[in-house]
Amino acid sequence: SFKKRVDSIFESGWLTNDGPLVKEFESEISTLLDVRNCVSVCNGTTALDLSIRALGLSGEVIVPSFTFISIPHTLYLYGLKPVFADIDPLTLKLDPASVENSRTRNTSGIIAVHTWGRPCKVDDLKTIADKHNIKLIFDASHAFSVSANGKKIGSFGDLETFSFHATKFINTFEGGAITTNNDELAEKIKLMRNFGFSGMDSVVCEGKNGKMSEINAAMGLSSIENMAEFKNCNEKNFHKYKERI
Repeated sequence: SFKKRVDSIFESGWLTNDGPLVKEFESEISTLLDVRNCVSVCNGTTALDLSIRALGLSGEVIVPSFTFISIPHTLYLYGLKPVFADIDPLTLKLDPASVENSRTRNTSGIIAVHTWGRPCKVDDLKTIADKHNIKLIFDASHAFSVSANGKKIGSFGDLETFSFHATKFINTFEGGAITTNNDELAEKIKLMRNFGFSGMDSVVCEGKNGKMSEINAAMGLSSIENMAEFKNCNEKNFHKYKERI
């Protein structure tokens, strides 16, 4: 339970800095999403921040015209230009045809969003990214435990980012994560979330304090334990809305 985990934190005195509950939380996420690496961070915007820098994005980045403000804000803060591509009017997801038409020689990446838990056209977007040798990020903040083409969201593109804010399906009070099957990229992001420290007095790259604390991981693990109950509640709410709207 959450209380038992909190008690263990105070008994050990390990409050943050890659503690045992953070490691357990990352392992649980990796298993649930069938992805090789999960790097937990302090929030979903930091997940985007570290992803953008770890992938070395520059110039222009194509984003949906309908999305949360954190994406263009993060790009602006690093001197990048968000290029707003159209969304599909039926699904509200990034339209691959508009992405292709929005690309220029300055385009370095695409950030697509699985808005409201509905998966993007992951294959079409990957084809475009591969064709033009540009990076592909999926913002999966709304899509924890969702599948696309029979495969769990979390391992598409170069990486995917998650938010575990208190309003999300799985929450850690505040928190986020980056998932990827690229081991080298995951190791780079782990360094970047802790100022680039590879050891006590060794800094090997630029970075920031983006770590998740033990108390947040405790809440995340407790949320995972109750996933079935959350799903049942959401399903009931969905059917009520469907009946009355």
